[in-house]
Amino acid sequence: MRRVLMSFVVSAAFIAGAPAHAEFSIPGFELVQTAPVETPLHSDDLRSAAAVWTELFDNARSEIVIGQFYAVNKPGSVFEKVFEHLAAAGKRGVKIRFLLDQKGVGLSEKSTIDQLKAIPNLELRILDYSKLTGNGIIHAKYLVVDGATAYVGSQNFDWRSFEHIHETGLRITDAKVAGQVLAIFNQDWRAQALTAQGLKAPALNVKTEAGDIRQNAFLLASPNQYNPSGVGDSETGLPALLADAKSEVRIQLLDYAPLSYGPKGTRPYYAVIDNAVRAAANRGVKIKLMVSNWNLEQPALVYLKSLAILPNVEIRVVTLPVASTGFIPFARVIHSKTMVIDNQVAWVGTSNWAGGYMDLSRNLEVVMRNEKMAQRLAAMQEQTWSSPYAQALDINKQYAKPAKGTPE
Repeated sequence: MRRVLMSFVVSAAFIAGAPAHAEFSIPGFELVQTAPVETPLHSDDLRSAAAVWTELFDNARSEIVIGQFYAVNKPGSVFEKVFEHLAAAGKRGVKIRFLLDQKGVGLSEKSTIDQLKAIPNLELRILDYSKLTGNGIIHAKYLVVDGATAYVGSQNFDWRSFEHIHETGLRITDAKVAGQVLAIFNQDWRAQALTAQGLKAPALNVKTEAGDIRQNAFLLASPNQYNPSGVGDSETGLPALLADAKSEVRIQLLDYAPLSYGPKGTRPYYAVIDNAVRAAANRGVKIKLMVSNWNLEQPALVYLKSLAILPNVEIRVVTLPVASTGFIPFARVIHSKTMVIDNQVAWVGTSNWAGGYMDLSRNLEVVMRNEKMAQRLAAMQEQTWSSPYAQALDINKQYAKPAKGTPE
């Protein structure tokens, strides 16, 4: 019997796409990681997103809701197995509501969209978020199962996010936060119904409020005017938290720039976040900012260099090696969006730190005022920060344009 049980555990871990790990959690929140294959950036005490998503889908009894920017599956990938468990939930009668962004449809694979539509009991809706805010998208990546367990993280509904990209997320059983995530989904689901009729969803919140940043755990979201009651505003919450920092702020991001990536290549100045970071550094708070090599493009690079010359600021750029199987478009990059303040406050979110994300687009950020979680998240950041993949930003270097979609 013991041999049979051990075989089942090994098989289950294989299906989830990762070896069996112990989990790291605090009450209400489990820290989850995707470590790029062929790198030593995995952690034995953190479960993979593939394992956690598979478990969530398998345990679903009544409803799964999913909000994502785009969808790309791939035969033979780890994510294909996760997708199969989502389909199995639909086949056994679980209601699935899936919300995609209109702009994300162009990034999605038609075959994946067709696969979603073929799942029994799944309703797929496409929301053009730009019709709500002028130029926004659904950039949040999240799901809620049975109204009780949520997942918020940097993982897109994309096979690459489960194998070839550094990602961080949270499995959430905290009743208040999980309920707020569901409320956000329901808000956007209703907004889609209105926009499909040619109507604009009315704004819910005309005030800009961070909420109580002294709570032990809370959700921030954007855009503020479409946040349900009780959900704090990301755009004012992030500066408020940075203003409260005393000694050190550690940040890991795909992109950082005081610019808004608007239509037709426009780059209007967006200083909200950058001002808060610089203000913290100017009063003596040590800033350790880690960004991906995708951030080394103009004009963002100019602003990164201008930040790097400030006292108390250290910036490192992470470049992951190409996979042994060859170049993979839009992969092999750090995509996590995390922050640790004074080893006391942990932030895990979905937003890049640039204009257009926290002011115009749907994004979610979970804040936990918990020393244990903050220190574990800082250790995860340090693992990459101290790796051979991370190099100090050289303000005198002319960097080549990073390869994203096509090899250079």
